[in-house]
Amino acid sequence: MGVLLYWPNIVGYIRIGLVFAAWAAYNTPALFVPLYSVSIALDGVDGWLARRLGQTSRFGAWLDVVVDNLGRGMLWSLLFEWGFLVCALEWCVFVCNHSTRGDRWKESFSSSPPLIQAIMANGFWTPLGAWVVGGLHCLPLWLYWYQRGLLSHWLDLPLWIQAAGTLLLAAGRLLALSAEVRRILSPQTPWNL
Repeated sequence: MGVLLYWPNIVGYIRIGLVFAAWAAYNTPALFVPLYSVSIALDGVDGWLARRLGQTSRFGAWLDVVVDNLGRGMLWSLLFEWGFLVCALEWCVFVCNHSTRGDRWKESFSSSPPLIQAIMANGFWTPLGAWVVGGLHCLPLWLYWYQRGLLSHWLDLPLWIQAAGTLLLAAGRLLALSAEVRRILSPQTPWNL
C-alpha cells in the first residue's frame, strides 16, 4: 500500500488532475496550454524522482505510461475524428510492454533492429530518443496550437517555421510509430507466445 504514496506516484496523480483540467479547459487555450504543458513537463519529473528517491516500482512505471496515454489520447481524440486510432495504437503498445516486460520495458530492446535500439538507448535520453519523445508528446500540442491559430497569433511564427515544426515533430512521431509497430509484432507479445 505504501507504493501508492511514493512521491513519483503522487506526481502521477497530479498529472492526471492536470489532464482532466486541461480536458475541461480545451476550448480556452489560455488555460488548456499551460495545464497540458505542465502535465507533459512533469512526465520527466516522476521518473527522475523515482530514481533519485529509490522509489521505482512496477506500479509507478505502469502509472507513468497510463497518464501519458490518457493525456495524449484525450488530445488526439479532441483534435481529429481519427485521433482515437493513435490512442488505440499507444494502448496496444502499453499492453505489449507491460504484460511481458513490466517496469523493465525500456530495457528489453537489445534484440531489436539498430534504429529501434538507438531510439530506446538510455531510456530515451539521447538526441534521437528526445526527438521521438518530442514527436510523441509535443506533436499533438503543436497541432492544437496550429488549429487554434496560436502559432501565428500568440507566437507570431512565420508559416515556414510552423510547417518545419510540424514536419520535425511528425517525423519524430513516425519514428515512435516504427518502434511501436516493432513492439506489437515482436515474438514476445502476448498473442505470439
